[in-house]
Amino acid sequence: MYSKAQTAQLKQEFWTIFGQYIAPQLSADGLKINWVNYKTGFKHLHFRMQADQREAVIAIEMAHPDPGIQELMMEQFRTFSKLLAASTGDVWEWQLHHTDEYGKTVSLISQTLTGVSVLNKADWPALISFFKPRITALDEFWSSAQYSFELFRQG
Repeated sequence: MYSKAQTAQLKQEFWTIFGQYIAPQLSADGLKINWVNYKTGFKHLHFRMQADQREAVIAIEMAHPDPGIQELMMEQFRTFSKLLAASTGDVWEWQLHHTDEYGKTVSLISQTLTGVSVLNKADWPALISFFKPRITALDEFWSSAQYSFELFRQG
């Protein structure tokens, strides 16, 4: 069992190592970006990577405070579901109006890797192998799809 400080330190160490590992990778548009804190350019729309003691999750998170706007965003993503699948080579889980760990209603398009722990350094290669191709594929997808989301830019 790890203390809160040890847990926080291991998580920070993992994300630092992951960030250093992926830093040389340019975006689909040929730009140098911060992969760990990926910016979509849209308020309330995030690409999230999370890892804890049991699993790793990568997600497109729609966090607009209006559930109706979240639903519209989800519908817009559904129109691009084939492009998302083609870019990533994966099937994604779609969750409309999910309650996150803070009690906030968000909508998610996600993938989960179970049976790994960010606290176990032996799992870090599996975590990196899970996150890297998916975040770069999301970037490739977003490079093409983002222009169809302009109506959500201010919201």
